[in-house]
Amino acid sequence: MRVANVKTVLLLLCFVGAAVSSGCTNWKKEYEALDAAYRNLEGRHQLALDEKGELEEQLERSQREIEELQRQIAEQKKSPAEVTGFEGFDVAFDPAAGTITVTLPNTILFNPGKAELKKATSAQLDQIESVLRSKYGGKQIDVIGHTDSDPIKKSPWRDNWQLSAERALAVTDYLVKRGIPEPQIRAIGCGPARPVASNATAAGKAKNRRVEIVVHMR
Repeated sequence: MRVANVKTVLLLLCFVGAAVSSGCTNWKKEYEALDAAYRNLEGRHQLALDEKGELEEQLERSQREIEELQRQIAEQKKSPAEVTGFEGFDVAFDPAAGTITVTLPNTILFNPGKAELKKATSAQLDQIESVLRSKYGGKQIDVIGHTDSDPIKKSPWRDNWQLSAERALAVTDYLVKRGIPEPQIRAIGCGPARPVASNATAAGKAKNRRVEIVVHMR
């Protein structure tokens, strides 16, 4: 039994020795490949840490901006339109969500059932675009189209969802052509899904037909 064990050990030693001598170059290449992969992972880890730090700084800066807007509204008794720079517009500021919402009624933007901007709207949109570029560069912007609940009639649009989306796209396209970077802005159509008033009255329907420009502070 002992003789058999000794023979087995000797055979294994011979096999290992042969493998080492014949595969030395392969082991070296594998080591170099693993070392390169490790260094690559190490670099990516450091990059992730740097990006995390930058993101945390951005969030802290955004939170300070939100708190400053809150302070001006509370202490200086200023309106959301005044403190955000969108003077002359219907502006809502939501500190919890970190959003500034500028609401534009469709009456100043579009003719009934249409998605082409009125020429007279350029002054208002130019003012909004100027504020967006000067005060909110880099912030995410949503342009959201809304309609009332009346069904579409005698119109090229399939339904209110499509109409609201086309109107949002029209405003978005205008702002992009005036200088808002495309990665910073997106168009959204909500149709009649988010009313701000009752659709049972003409006045309520008029309020629901709107385009909102939402600035995300965070």
